[in-house]
Amino acid sequence: MKMKLNIKNVLVLSILAVMMTSISLFFMNASFAANTATIAVETANIRESADTNSTILDLANKGDTVEVLETEGEWYKIKYKNIVGYLRKDLLEVEGEEPENQNTTNTASTENKSEEQTSQVTENTTTTSVEPTQETDMIGKCKLTEDTILKVIPLIHSIDIEKINKDTEVEVLSTMNKWACIKTENKQGWVILEKLEKIEEEKPAETALQTAKTMYANAETVNVRSEPTQNSEIVTKIAINTQVQVIAEKDGWNQVNVSGKQGYILASLLSDKKQETSRGTTQARTATNKTTTQKTTTANTSTTQKSTTTTTTAATTSNASVASSSTGASIVEYAKQFIGVKYTYGGSSPSSGFDCSGFTSYVFKHFGISLPRTSGGQATVGTAVSRANLQPGDLVIYSGHVAIYVGGGNVIHSPKPGKTVCITSINNAARGFSCGRRVV
Repeated sequence: MKMKLNIKNVLVLSILAVMMTSISLFFMNASFAANTATIAVETANIRESADTNSTILDLANKGDTVEVLETEGEWYKIKYKNIVGYLRKDLLEVEGEEPENQNTTNTASTENKSEEQTSQVTENTTTTSVEPTQETDMIGKCKLTEDTILKVIPLIHSIDIEKINKDTEVEVLSTMNKWACIKTENKQGWVILEKLEKIEEEKPAETALQTAKTMYANAETVNVRSEPTQNSEIVTKIAINTQVQVIAEKDGWNQVNVSGKQGYILASLLSDKKQETSRGTTQARTATNKTTTQKTTTANTSTTQKSTTTTTTAATTSNASVASSSTGASIVEYAKQFIGVKYTYGGSSPSSGFDCSGFTSYVFKHFGISLPRTSGGQATVGTAVSRANLQPGDLVIYSGHVAIYVGGGNVIHSPKPGKTVCITSINNAARGFSCGRRVV
């Protein structure tokens, strides 16, 4: 009897052991089947601990795969790109599991964005909206309006780099979604844009001369303008060799008094001495011809008039050419001082860097010449010049690029990202040479 009971007990225990083994294998398989998950929202924050206020270790994008290590309440402990952290369950789609409802993804996405928005408002409740154009205007030299923590990425809960004190001057390299990427003396990172204040560059002061200087117009017709810019109103026009009194100098312009009027003339259009003309020779020749016969006088007068016209035209062309050449050479010399300034997309100053058209615009602006901001726009200004007739100071237009001709078959330009302003062969600056444009 006892033997039968023992056999029965052994059978029962064997059956229970088989059942337990099957159950264990089932859960083990289920566990292995559920150890891979996919990000279900546009961007998910991988955090240091199972807490929405913990540090963000990295960002994962929709569709990225992570390894699920274990579950902690409403969170999964995961591994992503060799980083171990935590993600909320509603941000993941685990293989082999059905979502709780079809709106899970949308809800998770909304909650994830809400989390970041709430955090940002909490840290800076006084922050106001920043227009895209205002963000772009902040590129360049700025200073901090309060003590600020420099972040690794543009998120409130990202890793801290260091504390930067109020009034520290920094360089803004780029902006994105109300954040600014800045560079200090030895660090680079992100701060909230509203904590920065633009440092306005000081404009060169007008240099007043102690004593008025006498100078003369060196071109056939010279415009006296109301302001030191090419687009300002013309106060009056003066002829070649007209005497003016220079009372101040500013940005390549001379402030002058002429015939009781005051205005500005490009410095390159004035000389210390009068220009040589053929006017005196023509008058002497005309006086001599009056002693001849009427027929001879008529013929000579006609000849003299033609000669005068030809000579005057030649003088006009020569003087205009001299003025243009002088200004062009000045433009080239001014441009050379920026050799070594880095290329920055959208850059238009030495402090932030230049792109190609930003460089040419900045250089020509110094001489009171306003150019369109893009290389395509600059391809329409001035007059067209063939490659063979290029002069220093001419714009050299390529397909999607612009440079300044320096002479000798070379140009100066701001090439591309990773490069700096330099002088190179006109053939190596860019492909697709289009034409030259003479602006001065």
